[in-house]
Amino acid sequence: MMGDGGRVLALNAGSSSLKFAVFEGDSRLWYGQIEGIGTRPRLILAGTTVHSGQELPSVTDHTSALTTVFASLAQRGISVGDLSACGHRIVHGGAHFTAPVLVDDARLEALRALGALAPLHNAFGLAAVESLRASAPSLPQVVCFDTAFHATVPDVASRFALPAKLHDAGYRRYGFHGLNFEHVTTSLGEKHGGPPARLLIFHLGNGCSAAAVHKGRSVATTMGYSTLDGLVMGTRCGSIDPGVLLALQRERHLSVDELEELLYRRSGLIGLSGGTSDMRELEQSEDPGCRLAVDHFCYWAARHAGSLVVALGGLDAIAFTGGIGVGSALVRKKILGHLAWLGVGMDEHLNNNGDTSLASRRSSCSIWVIPANEELVIARHVYATLRPAPLP
Repeated sequence: MMGDGGRVLALNAGSSSLKFAVFEGDSRLWYGQIEGIGTRPRLILAGTTVHSGQELPSVTDHTSALTTVFASLAQRGISVGDLSACGHRIVHGGAHFTAPVLVDDARLEALRALGALAPLHNAFGLAAVESLRASAPSLPQVVCFDTAFHATVPDVASRFALPAKLHDAGYRRYGFHGLNFEHVTTSLGEKHGGPPARLLIFHLGNGCSAAAVHKGRSVATTMGYSTLDGLVMGTRCGSIDPGVLLALQRERHLSVDELEELLYRRSGLIGLSGGTSDMRELEQSEDPGCRLAVDHFCYWAARHAGSLVVALGGLDAIAFTGGIGVGSALVRKKILGHLAWLGVGMDEHLNNNGDTSLASRRSSCSIWVIPANEELVIARHVYATLRPAPLP
């Protein structure tokens, strides 16, 4: 049996990054991340008092990145043999995987089949799973899905208006960023004896989505079948008229691969600005394209928020999370400014100071800033998944 005292490694693989953290219960012993995998990799370690970064020319993929992670852990006196289990973030679980599961051969094969649903993400999470299976085959691994939190979204919100046979084949809205939406919801619940009844969450980073959470359960979200839909993102376009995609294929003769490259990697902020997807650079620039990118990002985030408020039937709280959501006072100000008609009021001094609670005295709802912590959610799911049964 696994108690909450065993050491768990949480791995969060992105397209060019690998975040890691070791937990003992809810206590985080050591954490960090490798950024720029395959281009200009850097190892960033953040402990109680240590912050360091170094060039890593040997890191060319997620397998070599994982080797570097274990070297970092070894320097802290933590070996693979000290771990009770490992948990992973997998972006897309499809219609079948709606809760964390222990990895076995059959489940791994089923997960490989889902790769086309999240081409920028699933492959990297699975690469970490398979690499660890090869190096530590006896270590239990649990996979946690970003789509699982949205399994409670009602049919009227998750279905496309397509023939039933296509829905039954899996063409539906799934939603993503669920591990972090779960973290935000749980965090507010722990602070206030339960989450706000009608909670709107903005997850704003390189990937962006918003979710309507009613009494702790997701009822609507902006991403859909894939991670392309909804809000404007760093390099992804967000919602777009499907007729544009047909026209690009018919008139510009774009292949499926070329269309995928355009929508996933050359659109969004980088497409609007003509050069960068970094919100910090965009905010500092006087270039008209960069200004448009910031305004467009905030305007459409608020437009989508309006539809989520309809799904909630009102609004009790707003939470910002993710790198941009936590790091950009300007983005929060602009988005909340568009929502002023709802009675939302932000204290500008608190916002500029980076406080956790931003609502003015007259605001109709509370406003929160909560840093992402998907790794903690992963660790908790690992404990919960393995606690009922003996370890292999």
